[in-house]
Amino acid sequence: MDTAEAPPRIVPPFGPLAGIRVLESARFVAGPWAATYLGEFGAEVVHVEGPPFEPPYADATRSLRPLLPGGAAGEEISESWVQYSRNKLSIGLDVRAPAGRAVFLDLARASDIWIESSRPGTYDRLGLSDAEVWAANPRLTIVHVSGHGRTGEPERVAAPSYDLTAQAFSGYLSLQGKPDPEPPMRAGTALNDTVTGLAAATAGLMGYVAAQRTGRGQAVDVAQYEIFFVLLENLALDYFMRGVVRGRFGTGHARLHPYDVHRASDGWVVVAAPTPESWQRLKRVIGFTDPAFDDRDYRLAHREPVDRAIAEFCRTRTRAELERIARTEDVAIERVSDIADLAHDAHYRDRGMFVEWEDPIAGRVKGAGVAPKFSATPGGVWRGAPWLGQDNDRVLGTILGYSAERIASLRETGVLGEHPPRGKASRPTPFFVREGL
Repeated sequence: MDTAEAPPRIVPPFGPLAGIRVLESARFVAGPWAATYLGEFGAEVVHVEGPPFEPPYADATRSLRPLLPGGAAGEEISESWVQYSRNKLSIGLDVRAPAGRAVFLDLARASDIWIESSRPGTYDRLGLSDAEVWAANPRLTIVHVSGHGRTGEPERVAAPSYDLTAQAFSGYLSLQGKPDPEPPMRAGTALNDTVTGLAAATAGLMGYVAAQRTGRGQAVDVAQYEIFFVLLENLALDYFMRGVVRGRFGTGHARLHPYDVHRASDGWVVVAAPTPESWQRLKRVIGFTDPAFDDRDYRLAHREPVDRAIAEFCRTRTRAELERIARTEDVAIERVSDIADLAHDAHYRDRGMFVEWEDPIAGRVKGAGVAPKFSATPGGVWRGAPWLGQDNDRVLGTILGYSAERIASLRETGVLGEHPPRGKASRPTPFFVREGL
């Protein structure tokens, strides 16, 4: 957006994306995380939520378990919301009403990127199709996040999708876990949702760059299953060129060895030596001398002697001992860390991967930091996740220039909504954590 035409900014200037405004009307992880990620690097993110403007909220992420206590009974807030919605401005807006659509289009005029996540056709039915939004702002990049995309087989396009269904339909789940008859093993977190969010954020920035060159916006169709599918290495090439249907291989790797999980005396470690050089270093450490195993293909076909030697080496030593040996001998042995390990890890501390910030409902919280690291324009956390409608007045008054009377009228007619927490003072959060500080 040209700075000469840009409305005033509410977000303090920081990060490489300072000056970019993102309108976000997504919900439930993938789409919202895309906007959060941009907001952690300085973009001004306006999160729009529709009614009901009180629990149960339209965005189920606000009440996703587990919950953190708030200022009064019944004011609990989701840990996921606290982590994934920080750095955002919030307005409660009913876009089903003509006056609400008018406000939304005004926000679109003032924005560079719009991110939404709904089943295809939802915004068309609301009178906010791409064409109608571009009529308001031809330079806008529109990012549509959905389970199966906006085109293709109608039944598939219309089907519900969640992180788990995308793991299954992408082919990812067919590769995770032990071989049959054991069941596939899903990722332990909403991995597809968060990776899709990263892809959507990247796509939004690509569209923004193109719009700066051409003066025209475009739509980006982000399908959850496709993002995982293109990350599955040479899965498709294997099938089309060699007829191979890859399956589950447990904790090891079908084509790299040694490359597996082993038990130490006090937990688990991974041992990786996938290259000739790394294998030579590892075999010296574990005392393995048979030269036949220097041949990669032979080693893959005869895993058991090597696995046994590694297992015997690891099981009598602690994770810390194994890591000390690994650092000294330049081999890749790493403990399988849980969050209790990471919370006390000096490297995480030194790189600022845990930060504290003020949440308007939960109070002082501590969670994951921001990555990657920029040398000149670092990202950061400038505020906690907003309560619904926390920024109605500031967004509409400062960004859109609405009068107090117009804002009051929107509120009185139910187009504008909010749900401030009980038992806590409503105030902007005077808090800022930048990377490395």
